[in-house]
Amino acid sequence: MKCFFFKDKCKSAPELHKKKNPAVTRAVNSTGSLSSPKSVKDLYREKEHTFRVFNFQELRDATQGFDRTLKLGEGGFGSVYKGSIRPSDGQGDPFPVAIKKLNTRGFQGHKEWLAEVQFLGIVNHPNLVKLLGYCSLDGERGIQRLLVYEFMPNRSLEDHLFNKSLPPLPWKTRLEIMLGAAQGLAYLHEGLEIQVIYRDFKSSNVLLDEDFHPKLSDFGLAREGPQGDQTHVSTAVVGTQGYAAPEYIETGHLKVQSDMWSFGVVLYEILTGRRSLERNRPTAEQKLLDWVKQYPADTSRFVVIMDPRLRNQYSPQAARKIAKLADSCLKKNPEDRPSMSQIVEALKQALQHSEIPNSSQDIAESSSSRSKLVRKSK
Repeated sequence: MKCFFFKDKCKSAPELHKKKNPAVTRAVNSTGSLSSPKSVKDLYREKEHTFRVFNFQELRDATQGFDRTLKLGEGGFGSVYKGSIRPSDGQGDPFPVAIKKLNTRGFQGHKEWLAEVQFLGIVNHPNLVKLLGYCSLDGERGIQRLLVYEFMPNRSLEDHLFNKSLPPLPWKTRLEIMLGAAQGLAYLHEGLEIQVIYRDFKSSNVLLDEDFHPKLSDFGLAREGPQGDQTHVSTAVVGTQGYAAPEYIETGHLKVQSDMWSFGVVLYEILTGRRSLERNRPTAEQKLLDWVKQYPADTSRFVVIMDPRLRNQYSPQAARKIAKLADSCLKKNPEDRPSMSQIVEALKQALQHSEIPNSSQDIAESSSSRSKLVRKSK
C-alpha cells in the first residue's frame, strides 16, 4: 500500500530540546484547573527519559551491516531491520530489537524521526510500542537517523490477515487485537495532557508481541490535536491510500475523528480478510468500502463478506455488531463518528457475544446462506 504526502516548506531543522512559542489558547490540565496548554515538545522536555543513545556503528553491527535478510519491512520513510544489542551496562546476553533506518533524502525524514522520538518520549501505554533508543548523526558522510524499538515477534496484523502462508487469525483474536488498538488510540485521544491524532492507523502499524498483544507503531505522522476553540489542525495531506478520511484528503483539515475513519476501514479488513484496496480483483470489488456496502449488516446477504478463512468459526451476532460499528466510524460527517472510548466499549460487548458458542443451527444457516449467495453471484 503506497503512502502519499506533500512536503511542507522546510525551515531550519528543529532539535529535540528547541523551545516552542507559547500557545495563545488555554487548556484544562489533569487536575481540572486552567493553565496554558502544553505542546509535545514541552512535555518531552519536562519528562525524564531513559532512551539509550547509540552510535551508528553499534546499530550497523547489530544488523550485520543492515543485511537485507534481516529486513522486517519497508515504509515511505525508511526500512526496519531485526537486530541484536547488548544491555547498556554490557552485562547479560544480547536481546532482539527492531531498528528503523530512516531515509536521508531530505528534511522530511528528519521530521518523521523527530516526531517519533518526541511522541514516544511522552506516552506510556501497554498498547503503544516502546522506543528504546535512537541514533542521530550529522557527519561528513551524510545524515543518519535511526530508531531502536522493542522487538515484536509476531509482526503485524496486516501479515496475519493477508499473508496466506500464515495460519488464519481466529475470530476472537481479531477482536482482541482491535480492542487493544482501540485502547491505545483512546489513550492518545483522551489520556494525555494534550490530544494526539495518530493519523496513520492501518493494519500494518498494529504490531503483535509473542502473545498477539497489539501495540501501535510508527508515530512519524502523529500530530497534536486542535486546542481551544479550534476544530481541526491544518496540515499537509499525508497517509496511506485507502485509510485516510475523505474530508482530510479533500481539505487538509485534520481532526481526531480522522483516526476513527481509519479504524472503521481496518474493522472491515478483519471481517473480510481483504485489504482496503486490491487492484487485482474485479472492478466492483477493488475498493473494500464500496464492495461491503452491497452486503449490509442487517441483511441475510451480510455473510458473503465474511473472511472464508474463518470457516464459519465466529459469532454471527458479534460480526454484525462489528460491521455496524465500522459503519458508524465511516460516517460522512466526522462529528457523527463515535469516540474511541465508545468504540472500546462496543468492542468489549462484541467480545462478550463471541464468548457464547454458536449453535450448530447458526453455523449451518451461515454456511448455507453463504453458499447460496456465492453461487448466485457467479
